[in-house]
Amino acid sequence: MTTRASHILLVVSAFLAGLVIFLGVFMFATGNLGGGSGAPSASAIGGPFQLIDQDGKPISDQDMKGKPFLVFFGFTHCPDVCPTALFEVSELMRALGKDADRTAALFITVDPERDTAAKLKDYLSSFDPRLRAATGERPAIEAVQKAYRVYAKKVPSEKGGDDYSMDHTALVYLMDKQGRFVAPFNLKRTPAEAAAEMRKYL
Repeated sequence: MTTRASHILLVVSAFLAGLVIFLGVFMFATGNLGGGSGAPSASAIGGPFQLIDQDGKPISDQDMKGKPFLVFFGFTHCPDVCPTALFEVSELMRALGKDADRTAALFITVDPERDTAAKLKDYLSSFDPRLRAATGERPAIEAVQKAYRVYAKKVPSEKGGDDYSMDHTALVYLMDKQGRFVAPFNLKRTPAEAAAEMRKYL
């Protein structure tokens, strides 16, 4: 083997070794190790939480179990993404018909300082009555954000003062009857198509 060929072989080997290491770190960080299908493992997303619902009553992960359910993070001052997602979930519930009572959906605020239980109750009045919302003290909210791997950050308004927005993960999580993560749920399709997928987990 020539010196040039040996050099090329070493470079390619080093590149492949680096790629393997990178992919290993990436999969570990995203919870994909052991998933088989490339999707996050069941234990990588979700977990126990203790929050307060829109009626001021305690709500936990245990209350959600027994039905397949959707989880979405957002905030009531959100100008477009959050109300759009909740409208789409409402349309899904309508398309499910009687089966809607065999599913659930939970909207968790990333802005608990402004989103009190009363504020969430008023906000949900514009959507399907089966939707629930949750808030809580900042440490409790941060704990559930961590469990669901949700990014959320306060963004000061250009107006200045105390006004701000929230930059956050806009993923809709599909959880099974045991509260285990299944996959991101796609709402960007017809309500009938979304309902057909949801029925698979009843």
